[in-house]
Amino acid sequence: MPQQNNNMIEIRWHGRGGQGAVTSAELVALAAIAEGKNARAFPSFGPERRGAPVLAFNRVSTGEPIRTRAEIAKPDVVVVLDPGLLRIVDVAAGLKEDGVLIANTKKSPAELKAELHLKQRVATVDATAIAREVLGVTIVNTTMVGALIKAAGVVDMESLREPLKHRFGHLAERNADAMKEAFRKTVIEE
Repeated sequence: MPQQNNNMIEIRWHGRGGQGAVTSAELVALAAIAEGKNARAFPSFGPERRGAPVLAFNRVSTGEPIRTRAEIAKPDVVVVLDPGLLRIVDVAAGLKEDGVLIANTKKSPAELKAELHLKQRVATVDATAIAREVLGVTIVNTTMVGALIKAAGVVDMESLREPLKHRFGHLAERNADAMKEAFRKTVIEE
């Protein structure tokens, strides 16, 4: 898990409109709050259209309340929902030296680490395949939350039970299954 300064971990989510990056950040914040932590989730939109690159952010703290809503330039964790963004966006920009990049890709962590010239830890999972198999759609938001939990341990999976029920209703269990499968299949390279 990345070293946390001032008991805070900062996460930057990279996705495309409609993939659920904003929902992922919100779910993680709700789970953290359920654990008694302080948390914030907020989006940053460019052109607000389906398929456009989207950023979302989380701050999770076990200490002081979180007052800032500024975008996160030096994240502890970067989560990439769309593998196509790896070629067109510098997703690792500002990633702390002891941070971790978590990506939805068919590549191994070693391949992605070499391709992006990273020294930080890298975790990969084929979230698209898991979402297609478990959910019947290629929306990878909850799948990537499972990868985040495995690679960075920000929240406990059990803490997502209620936020998933609230957000997805009768589909909550399938989303929980996708999250658990991603947790199981995420591979981490130190």
